[in-house]
Amino acid sequence: MKELLTYEFNLNSFFGIVGYILLVILIAWGVSRVVRAIIWQLIKHKKEDRFGRTSIQFLRNSVTFIIGLLTVIYIIMTVPAFRSKATLIFSGAGIIAAIIGFAAQAALSNLIAGAFIVIFRPFRVGDYIKLDETRVGIVEDITLRHTVINNFENKRLIIPNSVISTDSILNHTIEDSHILSFNNFKLGIKADIDLARKIIQDEAVKLPTVIDYRTPEQVMADVNQVDVRVIDIHPDHIHMRAYVWLNEPFQEFKTKCNLKEAVHKRFLKEGVDLPIPININEIINKVN
Repeated sequence: MKELLTYEFNLNSFFGIVGYILLVILIAWGVSRVVRAIIWQLIKHKKEDRFGRTSIQFLRNSVTFIIGLLTVIYIIMTVPAFRSKATLIFSGAGIIAAIIGFAAQAALSNLIAGAFIVIFRPFRVGDYIKLDETRVGIVEDITLRHTVINNFENKRLIIPNSVISTDSILNHTIEDSHILSFNNFKLGIKADIDLARKIIQDEAVKLPTVIDYRTPEQVMADVNQVDVRVIDIHPDHIHMRAYVWLNEPFQEFKTKCNLKEAVHKRFLKEGVDLPIPININEIINKVN
């Protein structure tokens, strides 16, 4: 490649150098496009392999930067005017890099954090993660600078890698996609607890995302698929909780909504006592 380019361009003239640089940049751009296209095909073939897909996608995002850096080095080393001053250029580049590095610590921190995320894999592309109540969704992309999360409103959260790598993350799908969902219900003080428990269990097992997570020993012992417990008894209601295993973490909220609706309808149909809010001030006023 070097012989071809030096044959067609006079690298001792200004216009020859400019033309040579433009051609090298054009070739580098084409190579970058081809490599990114090849990597994209690899990503599409690894939809089920989140580990491999994450690494390949990060590599795809790094290709432009890497090829651009190699292109600059290649130009400096092949153009006689630049090569003769290479020592001066690189020593000056070192000083400039130190200045830029000091001014761009956040960018470098994001770059290193992104590499650590890909290497240590606290989460992967396609994982369902939660940082807090507002930052929750599916990891869509991991770039050199930031991580893109698609939340359940189809909005993208752009979080710097240096921030997300130091934050506590709840990953629903890192090892096992099965999750235990807590579903809370309130009953009236005089409610039939056994009837309420049976209704909750009956309605829970009807939902398509609910799975039987019992061990063979528990099945043989006829342990209920859905465990329902009385958590607490308050002056105005009884607090019950159903522990429901799901095979699809992305459907947890929808499953909770469906279960609450189905249980409430059954409570009304079968006469389960529901809580009535107690206004303490009204009671005090009546007593007085």
